[in-house]
Amino acid sequence: MTDFTRWLYAEYIKPQLEERDATGYEASLSLMETTLDEGQQKEYARALEFYAGNAFLLGLRTGAGLREAIENPL
Repeated sequence: MTDFTRWLYAEYIKPQLEERDATGYEASLSLMETTLDEGQQKEYARALEFYAGNAFLLGLRTGAGLREAIENPL
């Protein structure tokens, strides 16, 4: 990951995830905190950072592609 995606995750994505309503996901999220040991929790957090940052960038690229498709229909 780049410094930008690390910053983006820490400053924007992670706070947004923490503020969201977890209704329906409480049990799954609780299991992540209670069944993983400390090392696994760190690895899980790193994987979440990686995938969340890249998913955000994918959304940006997809939006840019859709804009071009809308402006230049077939």
